[in-house]
Amino acid sequence: MKYQELHIQTQREFPNNARTQGFGWLVRAGYLTRENEILPLGKQMIERLQNLSADPSFLFHLSLPLLTNEHETFFPISTGSTEIIHCESCKYTERKELAQFKKTPFSHEAILPIEKVETPECHTIESLTGFLNIPKEKTAKALMYTRISHNQFIFVVVRGDMTLSEAKLKDKVGDVRLATAEEINKAGAAAGYASPIGLKNALIVVDDLIPQSSNLVAGANEAGYHLLNTNYGRDYAAEIIADLVEAKAGDLCQHCGNPLSIVPTVSLATRREFHFENILLALAETHRDDKGFTFPKSAAPFDVYLMHIAGKELNTRVKAEEIYDALQAAGIFVLLDDRDERAGVKFNDADLIGCPVRVTVGEKNLKDGMVELKLRKADKNILIPHVDIVSKIMEIK
Repeated sequence: MKYQELHIQTQREFPNNARTQGFGWLVRAGYLTRENEILPLGKQMIERLQNLSADPSFLFHLSLPLLTNEHETFFPISTGSTEIIHCESCKYTERKELAQFKKTPFSHEAILPIEKVETPECHTIESLTGFLNIPKEKTAKALMYTRISHNQFIFVVVRGDMTLSEAKLKDKVGDVRLATAEEINKAGAAAGYASPIGLKNALIVVDDLIPQSSNLVAGANEAGYHLLNTNYGRDYAAEIIADLVEAKAGDLCQHCGNPLSIVPTVSLATRREFHFENILLALAETHRDDKGFTFPKSAAPFDVYLMHIAGKELNTRVKAEEIYDALQAAGIFVLLDDRDERAGVKFNDADLIGCPVRVTVGEKNLKDGMVELKLRKADKNILIPHVDIVSKIMEIK
């Protein structure tokens, strides 16, 4: 393709709204607008990536720092909207809302008698633990939903220091919504002071750590009161016991026992689809230097950046067009810079756009039957007979 056909507009400055360095370079090089809209050059690169995706393993050949599991491939980036749990030791990787971890009971105690106590204005875990001077681990957190398919009230119990994963809950019971005040009252619960004890027509679902946690403080289903020493099995039972909580940084990996970390990422691929815009960003974050992009050949929008420098005696543009036609006929993806611009501008834009090879047709070398070839990552140029340019480029890996 030709430079002017793609309407490429490079920028000399970084956008002031650049969220990351890679995004800033994509704007500067004319792949994206400042508003993150894909420009023709960006569409050209995504089209090449789409062609590559005929081989599902192509991501692993792009020299990207990937984090993967059998379902999904992620790229770590500080601004990523998808948080994953990752174990650096055994490489366990999973979305935060689905990740599993090694759970530890707070203590093993003899079961104590249940006791009702007054707890005024203690309708949150924080206020309750402060009032009773106990750790969050010694409380049972209540969450109440309605299963949409059956219009069924669902009462969920997790330990007070943990966070429910709605994704894990939905995996067990289907889609849910928050229960209304009327539904909570109808089941015999009291918002802010609820427990599964004595409920009516409720599906009780508990995290699998609850049966291992003795003498927890739970609501008394009466405003202003809680129950000390509630115990699963003695005081209530559940229809479903399952892993329901989110892992957090510092929890232990269930596979190797080492600490887990939270990593912000973007998703590049699932079993069913690739996210090509995210792949473009991952390439931009990974393959660049202080001049622009250094894309690998397989992922660059073009294999060759072909340019001419206007001469006084020879028509360098005509020769560049001949080389352009020859490269295209050989199946080589080539971008011809057909602008009447100064050499310096073209050199800068070639580095910025990041094609693996630059070919320059200049009058001085052309008089000797030569053209200049430079690999994007190389420091020096080499001279090649223009009749050999196609075969030489075909040799470049």
